[in-house]
Amino acid sequence: MKLKEISKDIYDVDAWMDEQYGKVGSPERNEFRKEAYSYCVGQMILDARKQEKITQSELAERVGSSKSYISKIERGLIEPGAGLFLRIIDALGLRVDIVRPIM
Repeated sequence: MKLKEISKDIYDVDAWMDEQYGKVGSPERNEFRKEAYSYCVGQMILDARKQEKITQSELAERVGSSKSYISKIERGLIEPGAGLFLRIIDALGLRVDIVRPIM
């Protein structure tokens, strides 16, 4: 489906998402969000690894995993568990801040 043009440069992305993946809250939309999240996490790890100039094999060795598992994470095919995710973040010189949102 093409995006519905609202004006020359404005499109209704919400309507397109509803049509492609179901309404917000639907099982199809939730599955899409999960896949998109996995892909984004994988891309962040890939970018950080490349910035650190280390290979997938080197990262895998640092965190006690395999190169193929790191590859699957970077491609968004799987999500690492919390423990592995934190080891990956640490191995890449990153940090995670857990804070309460300001309301």
